[in-house]
Amino acid sequence: MANLGEISEALIAGNADRVRELTQAGLEEGVSAGELLNGALMPGMDEVGRRFKANEFYVPEVLIAARAMHAGMDILKPLLAAGGVASSGKVVIGTAKGDLHDIGKNLVVMMLEGAGFEVVDLGIDVAPEGFVNAVKESHPDVLGISALLTTTMVQMGAVVEALKGAGVRDQIKVMVGGAPVTERYANEIGADGYAPDAASAVDKAKELLGIAS
Repeated sequence: MANLGEISEALIAGNADRVRELTQAGLEEGVSAGELLNGALMPGMDEVGRRFKANEFYVPEVLIAARAMHAGMDILKPLLAAGGVASSGKVVIGTAKGDLHDIGKNLVVMMLEGAGFEVVDLGIDVAPEGFVNAVKESHPDVLGISALLTTTMVQMGAVVEALKGAGVRDQIKVMVGGAPVTERYANEIGADGYAPDAASAVDKAKELLGIAS
């Protein structure tokens, strides 16, 4: 039988080819897509997140591990969809208007996907109405807003107000993060949650949706 721990280890090491090979081998041996996701890929990304939080891993290692995770997910996604495996939830995420930084946001996307979330990435420089339209179209459980500049941080409050104006604020949980953002600021603008880093963002999203970590 496929060694799920071996897949996790290959993912943590960032060996995309090995993850792809072992995931395919697991399927051929009769291991279900859901078992490979929940027993190998997700635990691997959980460990990457733990090491990132503990400063044992840095951005390059996380990006390489995420690429390895995607190598396995590319094989599993069609089977998971066909098998009706439920996602952890849906997240729409983007960087606030005027902000062109996306490394932090991209890390959050990768970590969320590694934790089984379906993610709609709006990219950078997203206006409040862009977030509102995405919420109306995608019906996410969580809306994530990122900002790296104090000058663009104010746009987060504008997004919350735009959601209220459109009558959709109570349909979702709003999560904010980025270098200048604090929990206090998140509370001031009426966000539901704040995350200081990508690994914490996964924990916060689960907490907001009542999913056990």
